[in-house]
Amino acid sequence: MKKLLKIVLVSSLSLLCFSCYYDEEVVIELPPVSEAKFAADIIPIIESYNCADCHNNSRDPDLRAGNEYDSLLDGFVTPFDADGSRFYTFLASGHRDVDATSLAKIELWINEGALNN
Repeated sequence: MKKLLKIVLVSSLSLLCFSCYYDEEVVIELPPVSEAKFAADIIPIIESYNCADCHNNSRDPDLRAGNEYDSLLDGFVTPFDADGSRFYTFLASGHRDVDATSLAKIELWINEGALNN
């Protein structure tokens, strides 16, 4: 009986020690947390720098209220490619001294597809 008890005890301990072993690491990818919205993030930047004062009906892109999105997507913004977008590269080169936070929002918006959201 003692021998049987020892065998059961050793077997149980062996199972207990090796039962939680994993060969593969489990990696969970989370979707990006931040998302840039045109109405909530980009339009306020355009308004705060008074872009429509110069970029109105006589100068492209037309950044007057209500025209911003269509005008930007007409050759000034390449969705998913901020570095290839004239709008972003011109602002990043120092036009109107746009701050780094605003540039990052514009870059994120373009790289996420430049949606009218």
